[in-house]
Amino acid sequence: MNDEFKGKSGKVKVMYVRDEDGGQKPNPRTGKGGRPAARQEDNRRSGPRSSARNNEEGGRSGARSSAPRGASNTERGRSFGRRDDRGDDNRSFGDSPWRTVSRPPVADDSQLDEAANKPVIDPEQIRRQRQEETRVYGENACQALFLSRPESIVRAWFIQSVTPRFRETLRWLAANRKAYHVVEDAELTKASGTEHHGGVCFIIKKRMGMPVTEWLTKAPTKDCVLALEDVSNPHNLGGIMRSCAHFGVKGLLVNDASLLESGAAVRTAEGGAEHVQAISGESFADGLEAFRKAGYTIVTTSSHEGTPLAKAELPAKMVLVLGQESEGLSDSAFQQGDLSLSIGGTGNVESLNVSVATGILLAEWWRQNA
Repeated sequence: MNDEFKGKSGKVKVMYVRDEDGGQKPNPRTGKGGRPAARQEDNRRSGPRSSARNNEEGGRSGARSSAPRGASNTERGRSFGRRDDRGDDNRSFGDSPWRTVSRPPVADDSQLDEAANKPVIDPEQIRRQRQEETRVYGENACQALFLSRPESIVRAWFIQSVTPRFRETLRWLAANRKAYHVVEDAELTKASGTEHHGGVCFIIKKRMGMPVTEWLTKAPTKDCVLALEDVSNPHNLGGIMRSCAHFGVKGLLVNDASLLESGAAVRTAEGGAEHVQAISGESFADGLEAFRKAGYTIVTTSSHEGTPLAKAELPAKMVLVLGQESEGLSDSAFQQGDLSLSIGGTGNVESLNVSVATGILLAEWWRQNA
């Protein structure tokens, strides 16, 4: 016999174990039990009391007093747990032939086996894996990524309304056993980390930066490389990559290649991120020096001095160097330049946004060298 109770710590099973030494006593929970001889003796003793009680209660059910066994059992059941005027129990658990044994819940063998067979997760491995992955969202960005490097996709989320435009993607994911989910907008917001997800989000493997030496081995005769010093705003990076893709600039020398893979940058690029390649050197200055030795002209920019863009002749092989919007180029990077350019204007503002300036400069290089 057992009962089950649920508490904060889970389910606790309560077992009532029969005490053989006191086996003649009835079960206090039901008023039944005990050996027959003991029950008869108890009935004989309880009969007069039951009859007297019935008479005192107004002659209730004379038949009840004539059935001492039923009266005894009923009286036992009613009297168990009754308190007297002092608030004490008339019958204690010490008088019961049943001992209460409690024990915490224990998983069955199948649960124990299942827990034992679960693989141990290495936190260091998870940390490395997360460093190697990033989230990409936006319909145009994800479509371009799938066409360019589908093997980099690890997992995907879609809302129902965009799935007709991603039929080929869904087929490829299913055929290659890549996990994907069709979810509600709120869940996609959580998965992508932004409300501006465009209805789709991929987790992808990051691309690593290509060494300068490798880039130089396959560079074309006409090649414009963009070098960005400490430009980290993802929206500026996205606008720059979009302009690069439009004007045929394929290489970006950056301090951290992973910045070009951020979700906001890739979404702002609207597919342009798939047409550019991050380039990395030992340091930013070392990368510029390597390009100079390979015959590239290092072109810097300045809002206050330099050759006006409209009068400059831009070389076919050059590295265009731009700095962050607030500080511009560092002194060391500016001094490495072979040619300095400026973009003419009204002078009402000190300078242009770095992504806008990039678009203007690349458009002129494209016009002269395309």
